[in-house]
Amino acid sequence: MTTTAVSEFQHRTVLLDEAVDALALDGARADGVFVDGTFGRGGHSRLILSKLGPKARLVAFDKDPQAIATAEQINDPRFTIVHDSFATMRESLAANGVDKVDGILLDLGISSPQVDDAARGFSFRNDGPLDMRMDTTRGMSAAEWLATETEQTLEKVIKEYGEERFAFQIAKAIVARRAVEPISTTRQLAGIVAGAVKTREKGKDPATRTFQAIRIFINKELEDLEVGLNHAYDCLAPGGILAIISFHSLEDRMVKRFFASKANVEQPDRRLPIRAVDLPQPELKLLSKMKPSDQEIDDNPRSRSAVMRVARRLPIPEGA
Repeated sequence: MTTTAVSEFQHRTVLLDEAVDALALDGARADGVFVDGTFGRGGHSRLILSKLGPKARLVAFDKDPQAIATAEQINDPRFTIVHDSFATMRESLAANGVDKVDGILLDLGISSPQVDDAARGFSFRNDGPLDMRMDTTRGMSAAEWLATETEQTLEKVIKEYGEERFAFQIAKAIVARRAVEPISTTRQLAGIVAGAVKTREKGKDPATRTFQAIRIFINKELEDLEVGLNHAYDCLAPGGILAIISFHSLEDRMVKRFFASKANVEQPDRRLPIRAVDLPQPELKLLSKMKPSDQEIDDNPRSRSAVMRVARRLPIPEGA
């Protein structure tokens, strides 16, 4: 994707063609209603619009004001942008006159412009204010949270959201440092973590897991995903397709379990006198699981951890 007028930082959309192809935008579906739950810099949305018919509609969501500014440059009557999380999908779609949709794409995680812009505070590689909010118009920054949170909660967040085995040592070091001076920059936090983490996998910065954990917590990413999965399912019409790209194991685990809960239905004892039409029926059909190609990973190393899972909502059987 090319650089936009609102940002000097480029974003390369992961699994661009594969994700849009998964929505099956052909035939009668080309005039359907679709959702891009994470607009980012618009790679998926623009390609979706290029394949949709004149009667179609695309509603996109994003929390980032810079993403909203980019989306507002799209002059297309079929396109609507909502400045909010996809976790508000059900209410937001209803407010825009949409009841059911034919496909939903969620590209989770963080975009390259957010990482590369030091002023956003997401990266330990570039020094900047310790913000980490995707929506800079609301909520508490990472620096504000680190200044006030208890050591026990810091440890819990870093351990659970970062899967960091040195969470206790890191939390203790953060509390000790903030007693001396405010922790207000990314370089300060990265240095504290590096001092507390004694060993790390080769080629991996000691701060990686801690920065991930704080970012997920500050932006309520897992809470949004839990709510958003249910909203997405409720909004899908029979035959509707849900495609989700995740970038770390916590997200992918949630998506996998949600899909399985709708696709793998426990059946009662076959000896019981139950009509076939009254048996529990699967509500989703799992279609595919995909990772980026070796070529895409070579071209865009940030795509290496991506996993896309795709499922279709099944119709309710007659008589059920």
